[in-house]
Amino acid sequence: MVRAASLDKVEGALGHRFADRTLLEHALTHSSMDPGNSYERLEFLGDRVLGLVVAQMLLERFPDEPEGAIGRRFAALVRADTLAGVGNGLGVADHVRAGPGVVNDSIVADVVEALIAAMFLDGGIAVAEAFIRKHWEELVAGDPNPPRDPKTALQEWVQARALGLPVYDEVGRSGPDHAPVFTVEVRVEGAEPVRASGTNKRAAEREAAAIMLGMLGVDSDG
Repeated sequence: MVRAASLDKVEGALGHRFADRTLLEHALTHSSMDPGNSYERLEFLGDRVLGLVVAQMLLERFPDEPEGAIGRRFAALVRADTLAGVGNGLGVADHVRAGPGVVNDSIVADVVEALIAAMFLDGGIAVAEAFIRKHWEELVAGDPNPPRDPKTALQEWVQARALGLPVYDEVGRSGPDHAPVFTVEVRVEGAEPVRASGTNKRAAEREAAAIMLGMLGVDSDG
């Protein structure tokens, strides 16, 4: 059970007082402590609520941008490292109920989605939307140009030069089952392969692509 003092602090950080605190407890509970009452189902719902609100914010902010540009912005705003940044700013990691050494940025990101779902279920869409708008508004407005995912940028670079597509291979996995770390290698024709690690394969691939772009002297922002 999450301590009442922790629940008080999380409510203060979220700006919402829960009528049903069991929702908040579930959102803060990792499966390493209580597999039957963890945040995983809430995380699934929170991902959809976040996506809906962020999509609306983007359409409001960039009424003239095509769908492809909006899609790149969206992907950057809902990916795990963005969520982890929001969660770390709120001090979420200090209040997650989990086994020793379990909590990392990937779990913080999941918990933020679970917290969004908990607010949605407890107070309705208006409460969840207010939270998302407060913490994503600057992120939405921050980049005048649509970002490119490093994997997309690398693929476009090799295709423009008639090279073979980048090849990503998982070359290592470490850590416990509940908090694995993946190591991925990316190979591009004519370049030395590079490796990177992440808390999931997609994150490791993205980081490896970013390193490869840097090695090739390619700007991935435009």
